[in-house]
Amino acid sequence: MSMRFTISNQYLNYLWSNKLSEKKDTSNMDNETNLTDVDSAEMDKISDKEISDVHDNEEDISNDEINTNLQKQVTDLKDQLMRSLADGENLRKRTLKEVEHAKKYSHITFVRDLVSSVDNLQRALESVPDDNSQLSEPIKNLIIGLDIVEKEIITTFEKHNLKQIHPLGEKFDYNFHQAMFEVPTNDTEPGVVVEVSQKGYLLHDRLVRPAMVGISKKIEDKEVNDKKKDEN
Repeated sequence: MSMRFTISNQYLNYLWSNKLSEKKDTSNMDNETNLTDVDSAEMDKISDKEISDVHDNEEDISNDEINTNLQKQVTDLKDQLMRSLADGENLRKRTLKEVEHAKKYSHITFVRDLVSSVDNLQRALESVPDDNSQLSEPIKNLIIGLDIVEKEIITTFEKHNLKQIHPLGEKFDYNFHQAMFEVPTNDTEPGVVVEVSQKGYLLHDRLVRPAMVGISKKIEDKEVNDKKKDEN
């Protein structure tokens, strides 16, 4: 009887020890679970923060790239706009210049033909003798009328910026004169226009026709001696 009781007590102690051990293990597991949950939460917080920082950095980089690209596009557009404005201004100036040029010189061919007719009129008047007393009254009146017409034509020419070139006594200028012959003389310095065969014309600043002229040439000593011999 005593033996059975002792065994029973030992068995009860064993059971109680196991029960306590299970509770302890359960408590440890709960503690580990709680620690795991805390660590997971902290890790989630850290991960979320790092992900947020990465996203912010990516957004900053993306915004910088967008701003850079936009700035480049704006600069390119400004450059294109300035070039277009410059091209437009150049076209406007060139068009105005061409229009002005057309107004000034579009009738230059007509002017060349007209001045030839005026030359014939002037030659006719120059052929009239200074002493016209022997001419009949109708002829005298005709000459007077032609002289008036010539003066009116010259006035009209000047009104439209068509000017005569009559360089008698001027220094020879190849830009406006055409030398047809030389006149040996010591009365004037060499290279001076001493005779005008045909008047020239200038439309605005453009030469319509050069003046046909004879220019002075210095007489050499040999030519002077030959001339004296001829006179003797």
